[in-house]
Order: sequence, then structure tokens, then C-alpha cells
Amino acid sequence: MATVLLILILVALVGAVFTYNGLVSLQNRVQNGWKQIDVQLKRRHDLIPNLVETVKGAMQYERDTLERVMEARSRAVAATGVRESASAENALGQSLGRLVAVMENYPTLKANENVMQLQEQLTTTENQLTFARQFYNDMVMQFNTRQQVFPASMIANFFAFKPAEYFVAAEEERASPQVDLSLSK
Repeated sequence: MATVLLILILVALVGAVFTYNGLVSLQNRVQNGWKQIDVQLKRRHDLIPNLVETVKGAMQYERDTLERVMEARSRAVAATGVRESASAENALGQSLGRLVAVMENYPTLKANENVMQLQEQLTTTENQLTFARQFYNDMVMQFNTRQQVFPASMIANFFAFKPAEYFVAAEEERASPQVDLSLSK
């Protein structure tokens, strides 16, 4: 009887160790996912001043748009934590979208090779950022799910693991776009 009890305790202890190690591994993957987002955000933040400086001369009448982009960039660079960063980055993305839309009105900018290269780099960075956010949110889901299922929830509570925050899109990004294909205008 004592041997069976000892074996059960040993099995429970080994299971607890594997569960704890699994939680630590997932927590590290969440942190790695955030660092991957951070790398892409840094690249994005570095590209924006170059783009603004390149188009500034041609867009003299659009100074307000350029200033909004730089203000949004400053807020994004200063943001800390997932929620604040997501909010600041969403605002930066919106102001960049307005800048690109305004740039369409300037044929000399559309033909400028430097502007085209910067736009391409920014587009590539945005795509990589999208993939990094997807990876991060996938890791957050796995980590949070693992903390909620039995018996891992007991280990997670005992060692004070906390759920990770998702990188959430802004409300404006979640809204369905309104498309009007009618020819009456």
C-alpha cells in the first residue's frame, strides 16, 4: 500500500513539474511574440520620419497631416504595455493611412523613387507586423487556455501565473467597410 501511495505521489509530482515547465515555456513564447512585434514597430517608427522628410517639400499645404503622423508616432514610441501600445499603434496606422491617401494627390510624389521605396518598405513592415501580431495572439491564446484547464489551473494559480493580454484591433478596424458599387453619382 505504501508503495502504491509513493508511486501516486511521484506521478503527481512529475505531472506538476511538466505542467509548470509547459506554462513557463508558453509564457516565454508570449514574451518572444511581443518582442517580435516590438522589432517590427521599431522598424515602422524608424521609417516614418524618413517618409515624412521625403514628402515634406512637395506637401507644403499638408503640414497638418504630417504633424499628426509625427505626433502619433511619438505617442506610439512612448507607449508601454500591450493595451497602450495597441491603441497608439492603431492611431498611428490611421494617420499613416491618411498620409498615403493625401500623397495620392501629388503626382510628383507618386513618381519619386525614394517615396516609392519608403512606401514599399512600410508596406512590407506592416505585413510583417500583421504576422507578428497573429503569432503573439496565438501564443496568448495557448498560454491563457493552458492556465484555465484542469489540472494546470491549479499549478498556474499556485505559482501566480497571470493571463496575457491580446493585441486587439481598434474599434474602427473591426467595423465592416461600406462599399457602394452603384453607378448612380
